[in-house]
Amino acid sequence: MAETDVRSAESAMIAEARMAFFVVFALLAVVWAVQLGNWSDDNALAVQYAIRPHDLGSLPMFFSAPLLHFGWAHLESNSGPLFVFAFLAAYRGVARFLLLTVLLAVTCGLAVWIFQSPRVITVGASGLVFGYFAYVVLRGIFDRHLIDTLIGLVMAASFAYMVFGALPSAPGGVSWLDHLGGLVGGCLGAWLLRDRQSGGGPTAPTGPAAREGSGHSTPQAGSERSALLKELDDLGL
Repeated sequence: MAETDVRSAESAMIAEARMAFFVVFALLAVVWAVQLGNWSDDNALAVQYAIRPHDLGSLPMFFSAPLLHFGWAHLESNSGPLFVFAFLAAYRGVARFLLLTVLLAVTCGLAVWIFQSPRVITVGASGLVFGYFAYVVLRGIFDRHLIDTLIGLVMAASFAYMVFGALPSAPGGVSWLDHLGGLVGGCLGAWLLRDRQSGGGPTAPTGPAAREGSGHSTPQAGSERSALLKELDDLGL
């Protein structure tokens, strides 16, 4: 019975990861297709659907601006990180990933719309990239999930330099406010979209029952070990 449950969990995890791959691939394909239309019209789409600070009519552009870029070099610099971090953010749940993406579009858009100079218009997926990065780094901690925590530590150690892109000292032409909005949104998303049941399980008994079993592992500790072993087994470790 236990072996059947493990295989079922493995199949579900693989199916979710496969779906995440295709969803993220589709997102990237849409971004490239939009850029093709934008390029053919001399960046007219990027200008028309960019975020314009303090302009109420620009609020809907929170959701169009991340799909647009000022040139192929701009798009190419975002494509690799977008695919990697988006997949890592999506592989445990596509529905949660889509909610996260909406949240990031809003936080990035608000940061630019409120604080950016009115003379500057903003487009690009880099805010999403920073948001997915922050989400991946923190998700495992809030979910109390060992594998995701390890992934987050590796990503944090490997890409810590990205944080400098969310500071006012970022190179010219880069919207550090968009990046900062992404980081804030990713942190917020990791908290709001956390798995509230992952750290659960039976609590340790109290009173006489606790005294009688004081020489043995508590049910909570046993549950945590079982969860850890199950995660490792799901990954074939």
